[in-house]
Amino acid sequence: MPVIILGIESSCDDTAAAVVQDGVLLSNIVADQEVHRKYGGVVPELASRAHQQNIVPVVDQALKMAGIKSGDLSAVAFTKGPGLLGSLLVGGAFAKGLALAEDIPLVEVNHLQAHILVHFLKQPGTDVSMPVFPFLCLLVSGGHTQLIVVRDYLDVEIIGKTIDDAAGEAFDKCAKVMGLPYPGGPLVDRYARDGNADAFAFTKPAITGLDYSFSGLKTAFLYFIRDRLKENEDFIDQYRNDLCASVQKTIVEILTDKLEKAFSQTGIREIALAGGVSANSGLRERIKKLAQNHGWKVYVPDIGLTTDNAAMIAMTGYFKFLAGEFAGLDSSPLARLPL
Repeated sequence: MPVIILGIESSCDDTAAAVVQDGVLLSNIVADQEVHRKYGGVVPELASRAHQQNIVPVVDQALKMAGIKSGDLSAVAFTKGPGLLGSLLVGGAFAKGLALAEDIPLVEVNHLQAHILVHFLKQPGTDVSMPVFPFLCLLVSGGHTQLIVVRDYLDVEIIGKTIDDAAGEAFDKCAKVMGLPYPGGPLVDRYARDGNADAFAFTKPAITGLDYSFSGLKTAFLYFIRDRLKENEDFIDQYRNDLCASVQKTIVEILTDKLEKAFSQTGIREIALAGGVSANSGLRERIKKLAQNHGWKVYVPDIGLTTDNAAMIAMTGYFKFLAGEFAGLDSSPLARLPL
């Protein structure tokens, strides 16, 4: 009998559903929420309401695209956390209702673990290279920045993490200072391609060990822009590309300096990127150069699998199903859920 998992992702502002059969992706549907753009960030109440509107049609479309019915499912997996509590409640409640109606197991998934395990997702007609255990994973997103040793599908150890803000948040906040719309991270990446990364220098934090810090960089960038605008009110418009390239270079170097240090301490040459910021072209290019220097074998997910999606939830649910790790109907979402 094939193992067919429906994955549901609703941790933030994307309502997503995907179907995986024996580790192979059959469908992956995402409905984003444009309503947040005019507010410059995600509004939790609006997000949860949009999830309520989107969840039924998104799941229906995922099942139809996969060519299956809900009665064919082996289990339903959902994001337990971390994320926005109201958003998580919508996905979790739907998953519970479906599991109860079809009398199938319920699998709760850690959103961060799912970002890591997306590397093992198979897609029809493609030959995917997968990490070999153990491997180092640099998980970088809007809310999290972590260095992780992955020993098995469900066996991970965090060896470094941010002590304040995440790298993705630093990208977005610096973009906001320059007047760029939300989400600003991808725009910084776009403008950086035409800029001089050495035009401006920003101090990198002196944090011991493998932990990260980005709050100081955000503050330094804010004051830098403020002072330059006093001298020239058109400063941002004149130097936007260079500003984006310079701040991107700084963030990428902060991330990869610690990754190099983790490699030197562990000797692990299998390196994986995960999370929304792994789509950043500057980070990808830097990782490729370091791979040549250190003899790393690098694994970077497809762009469509870097941001929040249900394919990674379904894939993680598949591994947890095989391990017999099921949840009860009393499972509660958690806004903060460590690996």
